[in-house]
Formats: sequence, structure tokens, C-alpha cells
Amino acid sequence: MESLKRRDFIKSSSALVGAAALTSSSVSSVFAAGSDVIKIALIGCGGRGTGATFDAFASGQNIKLVAMADAFKDNLDSTYDTLKEKFGDKVDVPDSRKYVGFDGYINAIKDADVVLLTTPPGFRPLHFEEAVKQGKHVFMEKAVAADIPGVRRVLETAKEAKRKKLNVVVGLQRRYQTNYREAIKRVHDGAIGDVVSGQVYWNSGGVWVRPRKPNQTEMEYQMRNWYYFNWLCGDHIVEQHVHNIDIANWVKGKYPVSIQGTGSRAHRTGKEYGEIYDNFAIELTYDDGSVVYSQCRHFEGIPNRVDETFQATKGRMYLSAGNQAVLWGPDGKEIYRHDSKGNPNPYQQEHKELFEAIAKGEYKFDNAEYGAYSTLTGIIGRIAVYTGEVISWDRALASNIDLMPEKFAWDANPKVMPNAEGFYPVAEPGINVEKYI
Repeated sequence: MESLKRRDFIKSSSALVGAAALTSSSVSSVFAAGSDVIKIALIGCGGRGTGATFDAFASGQNIKLVAMADAFKDNLDSTYDTLKEKFGDKVDVPDSRKYVGFDGYINAIKDADVVLLTTPPGFRPLHFEEAVKQGKHVFMEKAVAADIPGVRRVLETAKEAKRKKLNVVVGLQRRYQTNYREAIKRVHDGAIGDVVSGQVYWNSGGVWVRPRKPNQTEMEYQMRNWYYFNWLCGDHIVEQHVHNIDIANWVKGKYPVSIQGTGSRAHRTGKEYGEIYDNFAIELTYDDGSVVYSQCRHFEGIPNRVDETFQATKGRMYLSAGNQAVLWGPDGKEIYRHDSKGNPNPYQQEHKELFEAIAKGEYKFDNAEYGAYSTLTGIIGRIAVYTGEVISWDRALASNIDLMPEKFAWDANPKVMPNAEGFYPVAEPGINVEKYI
């Protein structure tokens, strides 16, 4: 546990800016002799996996998709058809390399040089561990876990990836977005002084619902409707709002010492919404006394907001995923505005940089640690709201609350089950705190 202490990690990471955590160093080529083809495997064949594969093919390198895996055959077949129609012979996945079921990822990883991990977050620690064990470079979507034991597992695997010099990129694409890179570099260089406060937001109308179908087992229902179950998703403060939380940590160059907040199920209260909340408002307190306020909600029919603002001793900053970035000085005058014209698509940029490094035989990317710690920040926020307590960073890191099922099988039951009316237990602050921390 000592190696995972917050202060030790901060000491080694606070100077990091942007996506690359490492100075380039050489690694052995991962390709077959005489070939420049980079073979990829897709683990998780939903919309996110399809999009990641599109972005990989747009990287400019000689890439071939050679294996696919998903828990559901219909997901795999649909994604295969979409990719085959678009990319033709670059999709070389015969039936013998289409793996269906909970353990299909193991064989799919064997066939590739690079693995795209795009399943729901709860499976990420298991899949990341296997990819690194097999010596593969990795792109993995955020969030990288759904509970604290999963975060610790990712951090341990990240050490092994470093030892093996395996490139790892995490899909926190703002780290690869030009306006964020340019503006935050200026902040770290002292353009507006020391950051003393901030506000980060992901307020939207929520996401899809997939109704229960006849004859579904509980495991299949939760897997199909994964966004509404914490063992799979982590709640939307983790799965979605992690983007904005990661910006707070990146701007500060450190991680919070404690988190407290409030939230509820105010509107999305039906049984179809599983166990998650529809709003969170938390405060991230850092060791210098600065506080970043974090807000996310799933309310339909009202204005959305997805952006970040920060105040500092010599000015302030505004950022958004829409390629905006503005810095103002102490007199309120604008000192920097990002030109959004011609900026690369950040979803494609993260793949471009990853596959370029791999093609050159370079070891450049070690995103797993900051991906894990920003995921942990979101998880602590969830726990703080669910319990009503102030949760310290070190207390959270020691938690052994494991949300994952005891067994992965279609006839096995997840740990959270519905009652006779079909409703799932929902956290009540101050009640059964030991279930969450």
C-alpha cells in the first residue's frame, strides 16, 4: 500500500503535462519479421469500440483488425459488419478469431500487437491485466475501473507495463486536445499564477435505456443495461464526468486529499435506472487548501453544460471540449485565446500518437496512472455522496469494497439484485455506510 500513497504519486507526477508521461525510449518492434502491419484486437464491440477502431484506422499507420471479442454475439456481428463494409480487407477477422463470451478476450489478445479495450469500465482491470501479461500495447477507454480494488489492480498492472515498455493510452481525449494542451501548459508556466479554485461540469440529459426483455437472466439484463449498475459503470460521475474531473487534476498537477458532496435520484427514479444517482455535486479539496467544485447531472429538458473554469492568483481560465480556451489576467484583460480552426480531432489524435510511436518502435505513453487516479477521484466522489461523509484519499485507497460478481456466467447473479417489484437498492446517505467504504 505504501507504493500507492497519494503523496508518493503526486511527487512523481505533478510536473506531467499533456498526454505523454515519458521521454521517448526505444522498444523492440512488435511486428512480425518483414512486416509493417500493426495487428489490433477489439475487446468490446459496442458503439465505443466501433468508434475506437475507426480512429485507429485513421491514425495513418498500416493497421489490420485481426480479432474481436464481446460477451454478446449480436454486438460482435453488428460491429464486424460495420467495420468490414467501411474498411474491407483491413478487417481480417474470420469466424475462428471472433470470440464470444466472458473469457473470449484472452484468445483475442493473443492474436494482436495492440489491444483496444472498450467494454464497460468494470471489466477494464481484468482485461488490462491480461493484455499486459501477454505483452501487448494498449488503448483503453475511460473509466479504467468501477471500484477501488479495480483501481489498485490497474495501478499494479501499470507498473508491469512500464517494466515491459508497453505503450498505454487512456481515452481521456482532452489530454490530446490542442486547446487544453496549450492553455494548461501556460497555466503550469505561471501565466495566471497559482490556481486556487475551479468549477467543472458535465450536465446533460442522460443516456440510453435498454428495457428488460422476456427470458433474460439478471446477468444479461444488467450487462445489456450496463450504464445503470455500479459494478459495470461506476455511476455517471465515474463513467462520464471523469473527463472533467481529470481536467481538475491535470490543472492542479495533483490529486485531492479529501472529497465531500451531495446528490440524489431526483428525476430518473424508475426501476429502469438501476441503482445510480442522476445528480452529484462534490468538492475536491487539495493539499494546498484549494477547492474545485464538480457538478454532473442527468436531467432532461433543461440546458446542458460541459466545460471547466478555474480561478488563480493572477487571473482565470475557461476551457471546453468545443475547442475553446481563454485566459484572462488580473485586470480582466484577455491574455490568451485559442484559435480553434484546423485543430485535430482529439479522439483521432490519441490514436495517431499511439500508433505512430508503436510503428517507430518507441515507448512514449504511460497514461494508465493518471487514468487510474482520475477514475479513483470519481469513485471517491461517488462514495462521499452515497455515504454523506467526507472521504479522505488515503482512506479510500485502503478500501476493499469489491463490486464485481463472484462468478461471470449468464446464470450467475450480480451482487446487486432487484426486489419483488423490480427496483434495485439505492444508496441513502448515512445508511449502511460500510457497504460503500
